[in-house]
Amino acid sequence: MNWKVPGVAEAPAPITVALVDDQPLFRAGIRMMVQSQADMALAWEADDGGQAVALAAQDRPDVLLMDLRMPVMDGVTATRHITEEADAAGVDKPRIIALTTFNRDQAVVEAVQAGASGYLLKSAEPEFLLAAIRTVYSGYSVIAPGSVHELFQHAARTVPVAGPDLAVLEVLSPRERDVFLLAAKGLGNGEMAESLFVSEATVKTHLRSVLAKLGVRSRLQLVAFAYEHRLLG
Repeated sequence: MNWKVPGVAEAPAPITVALVDDQPLFRAGIRMMVQSQADMALAWEADDGGQAVALAAQDRPDVLLMDLRMPVMDGVTATRHITEEADAAGVDKPRIIALTTFNRDQAVVEAVQAGASGYLLKSAEPEFLLAAIRTVYSGYSVIAPGSVHELFQHAARTVPVAGPDLAVLEVLSPRERDVFLLAAKGLGNGEMAESLFVSEATVKTHLRSVLAKLGVRSRLQLVAFAYEHRLLG
């Protein structure tokens, strides 16, 4: 029989964190960092993307820290496999944070398009990394300090598109297109509501519809989508 003390709330379950990186020393540092936090627990570690895909199928963590440059299977491919397999199984996907050494890394854009909830530089301060884990666990995106638009704009220059690909927006209503463009420029829900003279609830409804129709999972992916199709200057 389980006895509960009246008036004493149960402690919330810790955030389970998995780590994928081929550098043992880097993993050791992250491991100590995570294990030092009362609200986090290390689920497992892997040293390549193939191992990560197999382990994630058996034990889905809440948050997965994924290095992008690894042997056997890179982090972008692993992110895509993990996301697609979770979708196919109808289960919650782990929130994936891509880890990179370079701020302007084309692989970051590919990881976001594959389902990552954001990215961090491997040189990030420990406090920033821990805050990022909590942020993506709460359902938000995270990016390395700097301009996310600068990153995607840089990547878009390599895309062989002559001009704006407006055809991809034909599935959206005129109002949804307005919401798409404002969200892609980085405006928050309140700012969009003020600009469009509607309520925040209406903005949220339109935004959910935009994400579903375009097949993107987050506002960060929406920004990547906009630059990929040359819809932002």
